[in-house]
Formats: sequence, structure tokens, C-alpha cells
Amino acid sequence: MNLKELMKEAGIVGSGGAGFPSYAKLAEGADTLVINGAECEPLLYTDYVLLHKEINAVLTGIKEVLEYANIPRALLCVKEHTAKRLRLTDGAKLADKIFLKTLPDVYPMGDEISLIYQSTGRVVRPGNLPITAGVIVYNVETMYNVAQMVKRGEPLVEKWVTVAGNVPEPIVVKVPIGTPVWALFEKNGIAVPAEHTVLDGGPSMGKAIDPETAVITKTTKGLLILPDNCEAIVSKFIDGAKSIARAETACCQCTRCTDMCPRALLGYPLEPHKMVRTAKSAVTALPQMVLSATLCCGCGVCESLACCQGISPKAVINEYKALLAKNKLRYVGKTDVEPAPEREYRMIPSERWASVLGVAKFDKLAKYIGEQNDFPRVEILLRQHIGAPSVPIVKDGDIVQKGDKIAESAEGLSLPQYASVSGRITVEEGVKIIIEKDRA
Repeated sequence: MNLKELMKEAGIVGSGGAGFPSYAKLAEGADTLVINGAECEPLLYTDYVLLHKEINAVLTGIKEVLEYANIPRALLCVKEHTAKRLRLTDGAKLADKIFLKTLPDVYPMGDEISLIYQSTGRVVRPGNLPITAGVIVYNVETMYNVAQMVKRGEPLVEKWVTVAGNVPEPIVVKVPIGTPVWALFEKNGIAVPAEHTVLDGGPSMGKAIDPETAVITKTTKGLLILPDNCEAIVSKFIDGAKSIARAETACCQCTRCTDMCPRALLGYPLEPHKMVRTAKSAVTALPQMVLSATLCCGCGVCESLACCQGISPKAVINEYKALLAKNKLRYVGKTDVEPAPEREYRMIPSERWASVLGVAKFDKLAKYIGEQNDFPRVEILLRQHIGAPSVPIVKDGDIVQKGDKIAESAEGLSLPQYASVSGRITVEEGVKIIIEKDRA
């Protein structure tokens, strides 16, 4: 099998985003491979620790992609503070065709479109894929997983995760995919205090989860325990329908949400203030404007920082996104756009963003504590990627070994799943495969 086939067979996905199957990004026409190590959200240190401990493996994965796709160069992109900790400088040659690119310590530099512009000077046409600008983007951990697959023949069965927030000490740990969150917390002496919420992901774009039922997935970058009264948590529970209902009357028409929107500053036709002003009638009055909602990266700047009236443009846009997704509609631009000249003066310093979210006091460098795999059970979700869910090829009572394939990819865009531990199988059809260790 070639590299693309191996990546699909190994079940590799983007390690911190929506879970796009990594094999599907490999296409002809790229002249630059961009590796996203920006780790743009506060409190997360997964990529930094991975680079600190396993940079040679990451570089091996990058080399494999460069060779397969015949790409002339790769840029390993990290923020300035990460480069300083790694004792690397901008432009440093890390290996043949691979160079370090430092990014400013601003938010949301990990957004794919912002990252591409900051590292290459190119703006991807609105609604188009990076390959149309000659770029392929992968995460640091994805490249590590490619190296494990190529050099050791290992499918994706483990995940590097930051555990941070209101905890005694933030940590980064490598665990089996499917590890119950409660079990990981218990093993490390971590309790969730009253009036706190657990997020899977960063404080800006992460999702609130129930730690008693949630498990580590292929896209889990971090688990954050945060107070319910901080902006990072409050913003997660804003009612989109209510936001639309009050948006038109409460909006003071200041345009700050658009003025500070990272995508709008790159020239994208995204105007949150207009969506807010015409919230109730926008679908019929300005259908093209509503279509541009699909260009929003969900960073939350408009919601948590820009608006002075307590309105959530993000919540309004999310309502439009849901409507567009239901009707399979999205914005696709056909012409190039130019960044606004004021962009560099409106980027948000990372420290400022952490303060806005109310998490600055929790932002401490996480300690790597190694690999943990002594958990009584794991739950392998069949939908850990964009596309069709995996199809089980095991049945109740089967005994599997770590690394055994337990689900095949479905037709179309899909991926297989593998046992992350050895044990006995229970299948919840269409949902997950449970593996319980034999304690006898």
C-alpha cells in the first residue's frame, strides 16, 4: 500500500479539530506542507510536549508526506513562546526541506485559514480547500501518528492529552483511545469541584462534556476543568434562538464584531454585525449573507470580546450554520480576496484572550507524566471522524488484542477502528465498541 492507503488503513484523523480523515487531504498540486503546532487556545500544551519529547518522530512523519506527495517544502509552525521553549528560531532548518516558522503569540493563530496566511502569505479563497492555494495542513500529532504507522506498523490507538484548568497540576499524558474521562481523572487524583464544567478541547472551541460518560477520542486535545462562572463556560450555554430573538433590538450597530473578526480581517465576506441586525429576516432578505455563515471558524472573538451589548453573534451564526448544513448549502468563493491593512493591529494577544475567557490564572506549563494504560475498559466510538461511521467486524464476547481491527471503514469518506487495549468485546450497534480487560 502507498502512504495514502496506509493512512486510511491506520485510521488516522486530524488530531485536534473536526476529525477530517487525514488520507483525504493528500492531493496533487501542493507546494507547501504546513504543520500546525500553533496550539492557539490557552491551557493546551499537548503539541508542545509532543515536540519536546518526540520531535524526531514528527519530522519522520513530515518527511513521509513530503516524499509521497512530492511537496518541495514543509513549514513546522509554532508560536513564539513555543519556539523559545524548544530553543528554536524562525527559519531554522530542522531537516531536509523542513523549516521552522514562528507565529505571533495571538489568537486564533491555529485557525487553518489564518495559519496559512501567516506562514505563507497566501489567502485561501473563501469556502475553498487549502489545496486550492497549493497548501496541505496537518497537525503535529498527525505527523507523529504517520511516523508510528510507517516505522512500527501501528494503527492509531493512543492519544496525547492535556488535563488542565482548576487542577493541582496540569499534565500531558498518553492514553488509549476510548479511555473513560472519569477513570483518567481518578487515576491522577483529579476531582471536578462543584459548580465546574469539563470541556473536551480548548476554552474557546471546546465542548462541554459529562466526565462520567465521556471518553477520549481521536480528536481530544485536552480536558479542561473550569468554573461555571468564567466566560469560557458561560459562552457554551448561550441559547442561539434567544440570541436571534433579542439581537435586532439590543444591537447598537457598532460593527465591532465584524471589525475584529479574524476571517473578515483576511478579506472574507463575513459580516456578523449585519447578521445580528437582520437576525429574524436575514434568511429571506439577504440569503447570500446568510450563506457566508459557513465561513465562520467559530473562534468566539465576536461573542466574548467584541460585543459590548451582551449579544452573541457567534450563536446567531451557529443557528444559520445549522440551517445551511441541513440543506447542504455552503459559501464557495470564486475570486481572490485581500487581507485588510489593519489586520496586524487587531490581532488579539494570547495573554489578553486568556484573561477575557477568565482562564489566565490556570495557564501553567503542563508536565508530561508519560503513558498510562491501566484502565478497566475503553469505549471505541464508531464516529470519531467526519464521514460515515465505522462498521463493526466483531461481535459480543470476542477476545481481541491491542492493535486488532474491530471496525471497517464504511463506503465513501470513512475510517476503520482498532482495539486500543486487549480484552472482551461488547458491541453497541451504530454507536461504540466496548472492550473490557480480563481481570482474572
